[in-house]
Amino acid sequence: MGKHKHDESCCGNYKKDGSCCGKHKKQSERADECCGKHERDQEHDGDGCCYHGHEEGHVCQAPQRAEEFRALERDLWTRSYLLKIAEFDGATVAPENGAAARGEAMATLAGEHHELLTSERAQKLVRKLNKAFSKGKLTDEQLADELRVFERDQREALAFPKEEVESWSRLTCEADAVWHKAKGANDWDSFEPYIDRMVEALKRQAGYLDSTRDPYDVWLDQYERGMDAAAYDAFFAQVRETVVPLVHDISERGEQPEAAFLNARIPEAAQRALSFDLMKLVGLDMASTTLAFTEHPFSEGFSAGDARVATHIYEDNAMSNVYSIIHEAGHAIYELGVDPAYAFTCLEGGTSMGIHESQSRFFENTVGRSRAFMGPLLQLLRRHAPEVYGNVGEDELYRAVNIARPNLIRCDADELTYPLHIMIRYEIERLLFAGEATAKDIPGLWAEKTKQYLGLDVPTHTEGALQDTHWSGGAFGYFPSYALGSAYDAQYVPAMKAAGVDLEAACAAGDLAPVRAWLGENIWRWGRGKDAPELVQGACGAPFDATFYCDYLGGKFRTLYNL
Repeated sequence: MGKHKHDESCCGNYKKDGSCCGKHKKQSERADECCGKHERDQEHDGDGCCYHGHEEGHVCQAPQRAEEFRALERDLWTRSYLLKIAEFDGATVAPENGAAARGEAMATLAGEHHELLTSERAQKLVRKLNKAFSKGKLTDEQLADELRVFERDQREALAFPKEEVESWSRLTCEADAVWHKAKGANDWDSFEPYIDRMVEALKRQAGYLDSTRDPYDVWLDQYERGMDAAAYDAFFAQVRETVVPLVHDISERGEQPEAAFLNARIPEAAQRALSFDLMKLVGLDMASTTLAFTEHPFSEGFSAGDARVATHIYEDNAMSNVYSIIHEAGHAIYELGVDPAYAFTCLEGGTSMGIHESQSRFFENTVGRSRAFMGPLLQLLRRHAPEVYGNVGEDELYRAVNIARPNLIRCDADELTYPLHIMIRYEIERLLFAGEATAKDIPGLWAEKTKQYLGLDVPTHTEGALQDTHWSGGAFGYFPSYALGSAYDAQYVPAMKAAGVDLEAACAAGDLAPVRAWLGENIWRWGRGKDAPELVQGACGAPFDATFYCDYLGGKFRTLYNL
């Protein structure tokens, strides 16, 4: 034994002691039998062998490889977790002189993450596990989803050299630190060079991912799978047809309510206490979250049981903080609602920015600015600022928080004019990526488009192109997802009602448990396991349709302004 004719398979030709001879043809005629060469502590690399049926006593490698894959996912998760900690720290409590050191640490972690994800070991695991599933030796549905998402992440990461990943991490960390100082100082010139550097890098990186597509389309798709400039153009055209005439009608014929209490001074301490109560009202588990303070409100999901909110308090504009908190709480509660079984895997976290924004905008607007919610909201406002809100009625508050009047700051924009802010940013990004504008042109473009869409002059860079943090982190292609998220959430409402959820009653009672239950079942629990189109179809019973959003805006604001 031990010698093989060219037309014989190894498996089944054994030595006298019953062991396999160890020499194998690549294509066994007995593919349903194990070669016999398995040990618990040694990986056998025979192509396909480890997934054959085998005799009692042999150890199949498929389960071991599944365990190895999960260990790899945990290693990657650890680095992502540490990167998020560093980023959150940098935006909230870190001293400004620590930016360079933090950038180096983050670059190292990003490089390690990239190296692990794209290593030959990781690629081999994906190949072997795919073969195991194809042969029916693994049937775990969650593992199959993890493998599918992991393989996509890996395929996209393989496009980038490690050096590109590390240099990008350094660049965005540095840019973010410069932006924080520039915004406060109204200093566009100091931040301007970073825009050009980031756009140049993103064009190069888009070429790594798909050299056949327009670079901006590549990034739009990264933030929202299946979306490109053509799809957004059609979406914004539909929204523009509703919003622009309505804003014009309100300015011409609508009577604005008196609401001086909106600008009354409420001390920072009172607003901090109010913030925690608002987080509880939305339904956040306070043992799973915390509140920090920063220049630009944001939130971050770190892990199962850990999602954090950061806000900015203005003593003469408490509503800015109120709706920032409700918005960011929507992001956080989504992250905390992902199936706990996905913890430490690539399925943990939100699936896309559009779906993420649909959660934040749902709580901020569909719930937070509804007439029914004014009772619970006013109760909290009276508790923390009785001198301001003690004599304000629910109808009065409802009209005040739904004033539709253009202003310069996106985060403080009313629900109707909000998508116009997104159009400004979207159109500027398109010009940058098309090579039709550079960073030095942005202030002029910003002023021009703000006048066109909002009818306003831009007096400072702080109130203009420096107001948002997104570009400082390299997030070009992100902004359109804000408007798309608002449109998604308008489509959730009739689906909720069809499922028996009384949204108005839940808002009026200040008990959003039925709403959270529907969102948890249809959106949150799936994590990254489903992309946006599949989620919307499953939750709403139909593909995405912006008509729901346009009808909602038209109906609500024409009623509010008696148009």
